Amino acid sequence: MCCDLKRRFLLLYATQKGQAKAIAEEIWQQAGAHGLEADMHCISEMDKYNLETEKDPVVIVISTTGTGDPPDAARKFVKKIQDTTLPPDHFAHLQYGLLGLGDSEYTFFCNGGKTVDRRLQELGAQHFYDTGLADDCVGLELVVDPWIDGLWLALKEAFLLQKEKEGMSSDAVSSSLSAAPHVGHELNLSSEVQNLKLEDERVRSSDVLTQKLVDIHLVAPTRDTEPSLVHSVPPVSQSALSIPALPPEYIEVQFQDTHGKNPHLSSLISEGTAFEVPVTKAVQLTREDAIKTALLLELDIADTVFDYQPGDAFCVICPNNVNEVEELLHILGLSEKGEYFVCVKVKEGTKKKGAAHPQHIPERSTLKFILTWCLEIRAIPKKAFLRALVECTSDVGEKRRLQELCSRQGASDYTRFIRDSNVCLLDLLHAFPSCKPSLNLLIEHLPKLQARSYSVSSSNLYQPGKLCFVFNIVEFPACPARPVSRKGVCTGWLAELVAPLLHPNKNTLDTKGGSSSTEKISIFARPNNNFHLPADPSVPFVMVGPGTGISPFIGFLQHRQKLREEHADWEFGETWLVFGCRHQDRDYLFKQLRCFLENGTLTHLKVCFSRDSSTAEVAPPKYVQDVIRLYAKEIARVLLKERGYFYVCGDKKHMADGVSDAVVDILSMEMEADKLEAMKILAMLREAKRYLQDVWS
Repeated sequence: MCCDLKRRFLLLYATQKGQAKAIAEEIWQQAGAHGLEADMHCISEMDKYNLETEKDPVVIVISTTGTGDPPDAARKFVKKIQDTTLPPDHFAHLQYGLLGLGDSEYTFFCNGGKTVDRRLQELGAQHFYDTGLADDCVGLELVVDPWIDGLWLALKEAFLLQKEKEGMSSDAVSSSLSAAPHVGHELNLSSEVQNLKLEDERVRSSDVLTQKLVDIHLVAPTRDTEPSLVHSVPPVSQSALSIPALPPEYIEVQFQDTHGKNPHLSSLISEGTAFEVPVTKAVQLTREDAIKTALLLELDIADTVFDYQPGDAFCVICPNNVNEVEELLHILGLSEKGEYFVCVKVKEGTKKKGAAHPQHIPERSTLKFILTWCLEIRAIPKKAFLRALVECTSDVGEKRRLQELCSRQGASDYTRFIRDSNVCLLDLLHAFPSCKPSLNLLIEHLPKLQARSYSVSSSNLYQPGKLCFVFNIVEFPACPARPVSRKGVCTGWLAELVAPLLHPNKNTLDTKGGSSSTEKISIFARPNNNFHLPADPSVPFVMVGPGTGISPFIGFLQHRQKLREEHADWEFGETWLVFGCRHQDRDYLFKQLRCFLENGTLTHLKVCFSRDSSTAEVAPPKYVQDVIRLYAKEIARVLLKERGYFYVCGDKKHMADGVSDAVVDILSMEMEADKLEAMKILAMLREAKRYLQDVWS
């Protein structure tokens, strides 16, 4: 008993969309195989652990949300440890290891984890294991898997050090720990292909599984030389596989009757208030032959208390595509059960640590409601889900391929054919027709259907009671791994919803000859947005927004115009807008920008068109970053001498990074400083909230 207690460690997770929790659960599952006990809690459950008195090692898995904030679940924790009255030795007793999750597409990569890590260090806590920073842009598993592999040896050493400090003999602890499977050991299981059902209970509870394929030709016909979603080639097809542990089932689904009412959509959000508002206007901003289709929607919020500032964001509660829901029901053999109410419960006797009813699943609703509004059926399946699907697959070849895709050896295939190809559950069920998962498995593994966030493109001062936003209809073209093209979950739904407003002459009359009824959508505010106009109207600012990135700046300009009309005695700083698109005649989204220029709201308007040919002797700039460089002296003056603001909105990878590079070059040139010094100045501008980004990948 004593030794068991000595081998406990505290495992905390802070998650926004479920990634950090899933990784923490993987650590918890593997801990037992290493003779350790993980005491796992959400970091928000501060009544269940106490870092001030914690003597055992602490492992923290934490994600990042927004533009670099800790997840909502960690807000209270972060606020608590950031108390400036805490002494520098407050956590001197604490040993911890931290795994941060983030996306390098965003400027403040893994900032949630970095914030907690930095503050714990400031308060005297010590690392027993190096911090890991996993990048969702290239695949979290590239860092997560080796980090978890190394964790067990680091914990073992931490326990030994702990015992030495306590003045106890470490021999008993050492022998106890060495009796557990070593981090590098794998359970070897030689089997014929026909025996891949893996019924051995020891295999189910193991952290890894090695399989030796005897007759490879049963799985991989030699005529195929290129790998695909359903087919592998050597070396993967001939490898012994290390696959994840089988996640324990913990959900039980009971079908009831067809009588009752589904919950209101407002019950699907955990924070804030949802408002159901009518869509009063829809305009297509691009020509039919434009590469992307951009729409502007106007919402009527006059009868609500919804309030916003220009630059704010808000969220739209959207459903999954109705045809995809029907298709999924059909494949699952549940078409007849769609309108039946279901009761979802935690399975009695489950081995899952901390198993609880998923918060995003109503206590009682119809099956169709759950698949339509609650589960992200388009989510890219994680490896743990693939591992669970193996057990639901009867065909030997299909079973082997799913094992490969979730294995260490098949990591590149997973990235290429699932992650990068945006493959979802439906695609997998079509590709592996013998896979017949249960409904409870879907509820366990499919994440919550997230509301989609959009930038406000209007001013409540300029248009009282109205809220506008702009978006491109997202398109996912067909590819070998996914033979059907799709539209974005939310943008596709919105486009279909407002089709009668866009095409009023096409089937928009009801049976009585009147116009079609107004469609409504549910929205809620997104908190913590710093992307606002300067509080002092005399401060100059630069706005850079190609494509739909111009959206929040329309609200800025509308607001500024109204302020100028109402306060003629105020001093207003100069305003710059740099806009870019592919073709002037196809996707110049707001040609009325010249009105802001003419009435003095906008001081400088600079535009560029990347795909238009030019006959000029000197070629015009193609991209917004090229335009910025042309006005280097003016940009430097606004930022350095006049302490102005710089706003960037739009695509992160192909635009925002290029803009920040251009600003660094401008600062370097105008200050006659080296690039490193210019980068420090830009970092200071970010810190002072004078260089602000609203970007997406």
